[in-house]
Amino acid sequence: MALGIYFPAPSFTKEQYDEVLHRLEAAGAGSPPGRSYHCAFEGGGGVHVFDVWESQEDFDKFGETLMPIMGELGADPGEPQVAEIYNVIAR
Repeated sequence: MALGIYFPAPSFTKEQYDEVLHRLEAAGAGSPPGRSYHCAFEGGGGVHVFDVWESQEDFDKFGETLMPIMGELGADPGEPQVAEIYNVIAR
């Protein structure tokens, strides 16, 4: 069962987001196993992120790389909201 994970991060800047992507790529985690979809959008003064993951285990493994990077940058991803994906329509 796929999971949708939404990070409502109103204080996460575009500069922080771009640096996180750069550091994830450098760490070999730019396209992590188990993540099938990634979307970042602006709202409320910050960058919000929505991902679709194949499993909680895949997401947790990615978090082992992501969270230290976020901490180094002083970036707060907010409390993630997690829900089972019911349907995806592509195109």
